[in-house]
Order: sequence, then C-alpha cells, then structure tokens
Amino acid sequence: MNAVAHAPAGQRPATEPPPAARRRRHQLLPYLLLLPGAAWLLLFFAAPMLQLGAASLYDPTGSLSTGYALTWAFGNYPTALQAYWPQFGRSFLFAGTALALALLMGYPLAYVIARKAGRWKNLLLVCVIAPMFTSFLVRTLAWKTILSDNGVLVGLLRDIHLLGPDGRLLATPLAVVLGLTYHFLPFLVLPLYASLERLDHRLLEAAGDLYASPLRTFQKVTLPLSRPGLTAGMLLFFIPATGDYINAELLGTPNEYMIGNVIDSAFLVRLDHPQGAALSFLLMAAILAVVFVHLRRAGTEDLL
Repeated sequence: MNAVAHAPAGQRPATEPPPAARRRRHQLLPYLLLLPGAAWLLLFFAAPMLQLGAASLYDPTGSLSTGYALTWAFGNYPTALQAYWPQFGRSFLFAGTALALALLMGYPLAYVIARKAGRWKNLLLVCVIAPMFTSFLVRTLAWKTILSDNGVLVGLLRDIHLLGPDGRLLATPLAVVLGLTYHFLPFLVLPLYASLERLDHRLLEAAGDLYASPLRTFQKVTLPLSRPGLTAGMLLFFIPATGDYINAELLGTPNEYMIGNVIDSAFLVRLDHPQGAALSFLLMAAILAVVFVHLRRAGTEDLL
C-alpha cells in the first residue's frame, strides 16, 4: 500500500499540490497554450507589419542604392492616394461586382448541396473544393485560354450574336471580374454550406404548417438562420479579391489594373518601397473600414 492509501481522512496526500498551486496552474494553462500562436503572430505578422509601417515613412527621395532614411514622411500617404485613387476604386468595384455574382451563384449552390443533394453531397463538395488543389496561376491561365478570342466560348457568343464579329472577352473588365468570381467562390460557398447544413428542417416544416409560401419561408427562416455563414463567406471572398493582382495581370490590360498590381510594381519593378508600403497600408485601412461597417450592420454574432 502506498502513502496515499494510508493518508488519514481529511488530510491531503503528501504528493498532491496545495489548492492554491492547482488554481494558479489552471489559471496559467490557457496562456501557456496561447504562447505558440502568439509567438507565430509576433514573428511572422507583427514584426513584418512594423517593418512595412517604417518603410512607408521613409524619405521618398532615397533608393535601394543610396539607402533609405526614416524621416517620418507622412506625406507618402496622400501622395500615393492622389496618384493611384483610380486603381483603388477599381479594386473595390471589381471585388464588389464579383461578390454580387458569387452570391447569385453560390447561395443556390450551397443550399442545394446542404438541403437537396442527398447521397451526392460529398461529391458536390469535392467539386467545389477540387479547383483549389491546383495552382492559382494555372487556373488563371486556364481562364485565359477559355476567354481567348479564338476560344469556343467567344465563338459561341458570336454565333448567337451576343458578341459582335470583333467582340472579345479577354482583356476586358468582365474577364477580370469572372476570374475573381471563379477563384474565390469556394470561400463563399463553404461557410454558407456549413450554416445551411446545420439548419433545423423542422423550422421549415413549421413555417409551411403556418401557411408561409416558399419565398416567405426563405425570407423569414432560411436567410436569417444562414446569416453567420453568409457574413463569414462574404468577408472571406471580398478581402482577398480586393487585393488580388493576378487576374488583372493575366486577364486584363493596364486599363484594368487593380491596386494590387500597383503595389507589386512599386516593390518589384520601380523599387519604390515607401510608396508600395504606403499603398499597402492604405489598402489595409480601406478593407478594415469596409469590414467594420459590414460587421456593424450585420452584427459580430453572425460570425459565431
């Protein structure tokens, strides 16, 4: 028999820590579990963000060869915005248009998979996710082939007179919007599917028992209960679509360039790091403002 078994009644075994120590251990445990994630964010997010913020305040007259100096040049921000506000507006216009198209296609698709697909549900989910297994660049090049002037799609649209003899899809704003819609559609469909799949079918039956039409049932039951997935999906779609530059680069022309293309050029072509960093922060601030307004109207509980 060990010492614990022979401990008198009401007396704590010698090997058991005191209650105060146990409480401290339980209080510290959540913070210890947060340490790896916090270290990762500090190292790979906070530190680069601080460096990027410092770069946005460099003396704009410097260069990689002569060296940059931190002169707290806040004028980089209005200068960058004044020079590239059309690309800012175009980015939000293209991303918003693509989001509207994605909602028209994605909500019915998510509803069918969640409520009507039956034994085909897993197959349809794989079809939604499967394109993401391929490189983003390869998928964009595939769209470039699909929308090419000599492609089957353009030929068909010309034959049915939806496009003129010299009409085209490639190198147009429509091509960029279609590319954004295609690439980020799964980010909208999957959260929507998760919300709709958890929807209690008895609520829909109850609405029918109360003589609600299918449209009324959708407005008063299905849509409100799917708002968490809808809100999350819209944010997951809109944020990367606004900063994208691959679609505009490969499917458009310089007339369709978005702010991501300008930032890419500032860092890698013109080597104007202060302007690229300032544009990056302006883009982040604009997206955060849109997200804040959206969450204020929708409610943060919709993300739970």
